[in-house]
Amino acid sequence: MANILIACEYSGTVRDAFAKRGHNAVSVDFLPSETEGKHIQGDVLDVIRSQKWDLMVAFPPCTHLAVSGARYFAEKRADGRQQEALAFVEALLTADIPKIAIENPVGIISTHIRKPDQIIQPWMFGEDASKKTCLWLKGLPPLMATTVIKKKRYANQTPSGQNKLGPSPDRWKIRSKTYQGIAEAMAQQWG
Repeated sequence: MANILIACEYSGTVRDAFAKRGHNAVSVDFLPSETEGKHIQGDVLDVIRSQKWDLMVAFPPCTHLAVSGARYFAEKRADGRQQEALAFVEALLTADIPKIAIENPVGIISTHIRKPDQIIQPWMFGEDASKKTCLWLKGLPPLMATTVIKKKRYANQTPSGQNKLGPSPDRWKIRSKTYQGIAEAMAQQWG
C-alpha cells in the first residue's frame, strides 16, 4: 500500500480510483471534496511537507496557464498571476516525492518549464470525449491506452470540434474533472 497524494482535486475521482486498489490515497484542495473519502481542505504545499509520499498526481489550476485563455496572457503576465501559477507548477514538479505526475491542458508550462512527457486524450481510455491533456512525469512511465474509441466527433464536441459545454458559473469545475477512464488507468498503471 502506497501513500498517494492527489493534489488540487476536489472531485475525488482519482483519489477514489487509487483507494479502490488498496492505497492510502488522500486528495487536497482549497475546495471541500464532493465525495466521501480522505480529503484535506487546505494548501497542498503544506500537505506535501507534512509526511512522506510515494506518489503525487497533481492537477494545478489551468486558469492562467492554458492556451484557451491566451487572449488574457498579457494582462496575467503584467499583474503576476501567470508567474505565480508557473511557480506553483514548478514547486509541485520539484517536490521531494519519488513519483510525480502533473496534469494540465496544452498551455505555457511547455514553453516556460519543459515540454510534457506525454499528451493523452479521454478517448484513449474508453471515454466518448476529446480533451487534449498534457502529462509531466517524474519516475513514472507514460500511460498506456486502455480502450481506444476512434470517432470523427466525440460526445463533448460541437460540429466544429469545440467543447460544447456552454457558459455557466460552474463550467470551469465541470471541465476540470478527470475522466473516470483516465483515473482508472492512472491507478492501475501507476499504483
